[in-house]
Amino acid sequence: MADESAGSPPKAQESKIGIEDFARVEMRVGQVLEAAKVEGSRRLVRLQVDIGTETRQVVAGIADSYDPAALVGRKVVVVANLKPAKLMGVESNGMIVAATVDGRAVLATFAEDVPNGALLK
Repeated sequence: MADESAGSPPKAQESKIGIEDFARVEMRVGQVLEAAKVEGSRRLVRLQVDIGTETRQVVAGIADSYDPAALVGRKVVVVANLKPAKLMGVESNGMIVAATVDGRAVLATFAEDVPNGALLK
């Protein structure tokens, strides 16, 4: 059995979900309008993201991997129908989709320009 910490891809989850569960997750393309570190946190970034229908505040644990200024203008994938959550006292209204590679966050991106608000299926 390969050691996952040595660079092997992690195993797929044993528990499977039905297509109806996946269909409930609303993922939309968003463009970062503003980004700033959350005061008192080493990892959290507060983002203002245009998801086509509105601008959302989203808090993401990506400060270890991305300078907030470099995020402005980037297209990201946002899980848009999560219940609001508070992180370090800051409300987050969504989740940014990213992979973890060698311990750092890597944002999901697109090979082509995709309009803000486009729904991922």
